[in-house]
Amino acid sequence: MHKDFFVIFVNFVVKNINRSRKKGGINTLGTNIIMIALGVVVGIGAAFSGLGGGFLMVPILLFMGYTAQKSVGTSFLAILIISASAIVAHNKLANIDYKAGILLGIGGILGAQIGARLVEHISTANFKKVFSLILLCLATYLFFKK
Repeated sequence: MHKDFFVIFVNFVVKNINRSRKKGGINTLGTNIIMIALGVVVGIGAAFSGLGGGFLMVPILLFMGYTAQKSVGTSFLAILIISASAIVAHNKLANIDYKAGILLGIGGILGAQIGARLVEHISTANFKKVFSLILLCLATYLFFKK
């Protein structure tokens, strides 16, 4: 079953990379190397903090000129790949509560569908403000929490 999922996933990624290139996506060697290096940094941050990487990935993509919608969608693909690797590492360290993770994931399926549709109705400028406010509130909460 894992091999079937992997084959389907790789075919999906390859198909969409080709589609992205046709639409003017990233296609220079230098940019690709920078993206891989940034992925390493985000992977470390995500596996260390458990925040999924989106808190780092989305601002990076916005800085690179992506729209809010493209930043969020691209971030989720990267997070999927990073998360799979982090699950393997954390499983070896026995740091996973599978029941809690699965239950949160089930709820997240519905939330992700709603969130993806909501982001379509907000400008990139307003998205940056909302995203910044969420990060600021989270940082303040964590800083002052005992």
